[in-house]
Amino acid sequence: MAAPLTNYVAFVHPGLKVPRISHLNWNDTTIQPLSFASGTPLDNLYQVIQAGYENIKPTGHPIPLDSVQILPPISGRDILAVGKNYAEHAVEFNKSGYDSSDKVDQPTHPVLFTKRATSIVGHGHPIALHRGFTQTLDYEGELGVIIGKTGFDVGKEDAMAYVWGYTIINDVTARERQRDHKQFFIGKSGDTYCPLGPVAVPSRDLPDVLTIQTFVNGQERQNATTNDLIFSVPTLIETVSRGTTIQPGDVIATGTPAGVGFGQNPPVFLNPGDEVTVSISGLGQLNNKIIEGDRLTSLATAPTNLELSSTNASRTVTGDCLTHINGKRLYYKKQGSGSSPIMFVHGLGGSSELYTPLINSLDLDKSHEIHLVDLEGHGLSPTSPLSVISIESLANDLAGIFDVAGLSSTSGTTVVAHSMGCLVALQFAIKYPDLVHKLILLGPAPSPLPEPAISAFNDRAELVREKGMLAVVDAVCASGSSTRTKASGVGLTAIRLSLLATEPESYAKACIALTGSKLLPVESIKCETLIITGEEDKVSPPALCTSYSQRISQSLPPVVLKDVGHWHVFEDVEGVAGEVQSFL
Repeated sequence: MAAPLTNYVAFVHPGLKVPRISHLNWNDTTIQPLSFASGTPLDNLYQVIQAGYENIKPTGHPIPLDSVQILPPISGRDILAVGKNYAEHAVEFNKSGYDSSDKVDQPTHPVLFTKRATSIVGHGHPIALHRGFTQTLDYEGELGVIIGKTGFDVGKEDAMAYVWGYTIINDVTARERQRDHKQFFIGKSGDTYCPLGPVAVPSRDLPDVLTIQTFVNGQERQNATTNDLIFSVPTLIETVSRGTTIQPGDVIATGTPAGVGFGQNPPVFLNPGDEVTVSISGLGQLNNKIIEGDRLTSLATAPTNLELSSTNASRTVTGDCLTHINGKRLYYKKQGSGSSPIMFVHGLGGSSELYTPLINSLDLDKSHEIHLVDLEGHGLSPTSPLSVISIESLANDLAGIFDVAGLSSTSGTTVVAHSMGCLVALQFAIKYPDLVHKLILLGPAPSPLPEPAISAFNDRAELVREKGMLAVVDAVCASGSSTRTKASGVGLTAIRLSLLATEPESYAKACIALTGSKLLPVESIKCETLIITGEEDKVSPPALCTSYSQRISQSLPPVVLKDVGHWHVFEDVEGVAGEVQSFL
């Protein structure tokens, strides 16, 4: 029977630069990345606890341990900690002059405190000695108990059922701060004061009695077992859960044995260059060196819950394929070997893939230099919750793409746009007239939208935010495609796939951008313009396109494709291709 893969190590994936969970093989010091049984990679120990070992499997190839950055196996929450929980240590602490708690050799109740989550660091991470904060930096090797399920008012007799497993903790302490502030929090919570790891292991895979040893520069300072605890693990869980709820992933530091720095004769505190090693049965060794702290530099790990998640960001995994434009990341691709550039701009619920049938049917990538972009929040481009999207902001992004692409007034660029993208292209052509040589508009949206349309798009944004794209896709397809397209199947499927591939929040933000669009002075546009619409295009009916063509001095009369709705390329790529080829 294969050994269980339960020596859980958190590490930074060397290629993706994201946290992952692995199994540490003690025999050859390699780590085996782990995933859910489905194959989805594990990101943190909270997922391990929730999934259960039977739903976890190895994935990929083993990685040398020394080739990756080791993270604390669990982090993100304050550590629940216990003081004076070994009899001999309680005596040495009481005599040390640093004990500001009750002046007895053995406490009658567990002495509880917390260590800030910002103090947690991993195996191998330096411990910073800030001279302005402490001159009495000390170590405390401890067993960390990791809670596996939610509990309230748990009795001692049931407490071990709430233990998921164990890890090693070094409860680093600034002794004079612990003394002077009466309570332990300040002296225990300095940045880097809670090394934790290197592994977390389920309790079922460890012996009942664990030996704890601490070494400083190779010299043994502490040696005890969990049988020496004054208050047992069940008693601590009973105490902590009485009146407060314990949760999966909570960590309880159970206290340290005798032999800390102030217990030496004379007292010996930690200094830069010292290395502290804490060893516990089945949990390996936690090693950390002391360094001189920089007063202006924090080594604390920023909480991940302070990061604002971008909508659509997961589609590119690492974002390596994205280009930085105007302080945001957008998907931009250049292809083709021709000399005449074409910039393609898609519309609401679309992506740059909208133009693939058109590009392929005309072999445009052989005759032209093709530039494709996914607007913010669409396709592969993410959008931040802080980013307010408007037609003007999208036009500014298009200007940024032009800049990155090196397209100038002498490039002779043709801009091809669809639907909402037409408003973006028009705004861009008005603001940067020298950059647009020719303009092709496929079903331009009204500018501005009439009041009923504004109300409809506001309602649609609210609906997709509440119920997702499935709630609107049928209605959008019904109103946006022709009778022939509805009957044909293939074109309708392409439209549905495009819409359902759009993140609801991104779609909602773009709907709101449409409602805020202003009247565009298209009369100022002087470039040659081709407008194409469909006979059954309800968004951009022939009459609207005729109005646009009359207001743009260099526009040809609009081309109206028979039996076509609003998704022109998907519904009649040959018809669109013929008109585009003639115009180019």
